[in-house]
Amino acid sequence: MEIIDLHCDVLLKLTTLEAPKFVDDVRLHASKERLQLGQVKAQVFAIFIDPKTPQNMQFLEVMRQIEAFHTQVLQTEGMVHITEWSQLNTLAPHEIGAILSLEGCSAIGEDITKLSAILDAGVMLVGLTWNEENGVAYGAEQDASLGLKPFGREVINMLNERDIIIDVSHLNEQGFWDLLPLAKHLVASHSNARAICDHPRNLTDKQAKALVEHGGHIHLVYFPHFIGDNATMDDLIAHVKHLASIVGVEHLGVGSDFDGIDVTVKGLAHAGEAQNLLERLREHFTDEEVRGIAHNNFRQYIKKAATK
Repeated sequence: MEIIDLHCDVLLKLTTLEAPKFVDDVRLHASKERLQLGQVKAQVFAIFIDPKTPQNMQFLEVMRQIEAFHTQVLQTEGMVHITEWSQLNTLAPHEIGAILSLEGCSAIGEDITKLSAILDAGVMLVGLTWNEENGVAYGAEQDASLGLKPFGREVINMLNERDIIIDVSHLNEQGFWDLLPLAKHLVASHSNARAICDHPRNLTDKQAKALVEHGGHIHLVYFPHFIGDNATMDDLIAHVKHLASIVGVEHLGVGSDFDGIDVTVKGLAHAGEAQNLLERLREHFTDEEVRGIAHNNFRQYIKKAATK
């Protein structure tokens, strides 16, 4: 069963590992070989800049990761650059769609022209923050009462004008509530349920319901720290079941966070094992519902977004 995965950090590894090979490097959770093995039909590749990187070097690092996307990911046979969401429906059987996202706007400082340049490179999904404060807003690990900054509204306006999906996964709570009425397209690309695992990176029930009411979508993440103590596949499925019970299974998808995590759930060690989760989900959901979580719900989300 095909999978559309809304988050991985392969690009960071491609720019930091020695002599990486996207096609089959065993150091990559989401290499081309492993994506194929796990039947991942489309993968979002996040541009993530380590917050320890000096501010004046961050935009350059963004460009380095975009270069790695073009020279390593897209130069691999069968990888197709998705620049229009409609392309998801025209991929050949042997092809995998590759989508760029930006995980946090720290690298643009307060320069909207830098954001424009990043979007021009083909970025389709943007998170306003990572876990830290930046010129746009406050991240998940910051004071939950601090909201969007004035420059953040300028950023949101540009993203709306260009039909870019805004990702709430790393945003703090007040920033989330400030963003909700302003954003045209919304998702949580890799977040779980805070009711089950009380971590600031997860969504409260109130947030989850509000996100979906505003047309948003929730993609669950495989990182054990966001699942629970000694996390197992059963624990991850508990998050799926909980969110399905409060927002509807038709609004759920997956965002593995492969290559951005240093520990994994048994049975989900890399993208090649992605079908294991679907097999287990079949114990709790119908085939149609599992197909939705795997890829079809996001296809429907994109179809609706195109009419906005």
